[in-house]
Amino acid sequence: MTPVLERLPTGARIVVIRLRSLGDCVLTTPALRILKAARPDARVSVVVEDAFAPVFEGSPDVERIVSPTLSEVARLRPDLVINLHGGTRSAQLTAACRAALRAGFAHFRFSGLYNVRIPRAQEILGVERKVHTAEHLASAMFYLGAPIGPIPRACLFGAEAQVRRPVLHPIASAPEKTWPAANFRAVAEHLRRDGLQPVFICGPRESLAEFRDFDCLAGAPLREIKSLMAAAPLFIGNDSGPAHIAAAFGVRSVVLFGPSDHEIWAPWKIDAVVLKSADIREISVEQVTGALAGLLV
Repeated sequence: MTPVLERLPTGARIVVIRLRSLGDCVLTTPALRILKAARPDARVSVVVEDAFAPVFEGSPDVERIVSPTLSEVARLRPDLVINLHGGTRSAQLTAACRAALRAGFAHFRFSGLYNVRIPRAQEILGVERKVHTAEHLASAMFYLGAPIGPIPRACLFGAEAQVRRPVLHPIASAPEKTWPAANFRAVAEHLRRDGLQPVFICGPRESLAEFRDFDCLAGAPLREIKSLMAAAPLFIGNDSGPAHIAAAFGVRSVVLFGPSDHEIWAPWKIDAVVLKSADIREISVEQVTGALAGLLV
């Protein structure tokens, strides 16, 4: 059968549905690069929550960023919709597109909605190991007809801040993924002694009260975080979205993992040191400062 991308008309409208989270959105950018390389004439729109829309701003692979409402999506009328999320809401948005071709992974709920069912990434890539999230998302584009090849690094676009400062992100989505605040403070003091001026960041409704003795940027817009990260010489943080932003800008990083799987969620194709322990509290300050010394060589 002719691959899906080859069946589309010149200038085809393609909608990619990518609902939450920050890390998932960043790790979708390699798949978009592959899609656009395969069909440079295509007009690609990304449907994403407003909070994460800045991930895709400035991308040469995306023509339009659309809020995930049924009324907005219904106006798109694409030739192909690719659902990369798989939940109930994304299925509703897929249906609202009224596209002749509706692609989603075969394991998604409401699989009857899709007339292009994408198999497991392992089957597409010809492997039987765990696959990284970037590989999983890119495999969809390969199945649709993009030539199978190397998967590029995630890539974001934005103006750099004028000052280059190490960025520390001490927040995570769960306590077991969060390195102790005292350890982050000790690393920040280490950087100060080396003549660097670190800055702590966190998202909306999160607190940096335990780091008040340092410069903090709490709840800043994602565009501002992108700008700060684009200029950063170093990043230190838990397994979370900002770690993937750092990787997308090529920032040398130390990323701390607890029980989550680093083979699936580690920074993708970047000079990063991953420190992992089933109990994240067992990662020592000395391990982190030693890793930083190696990155600064």
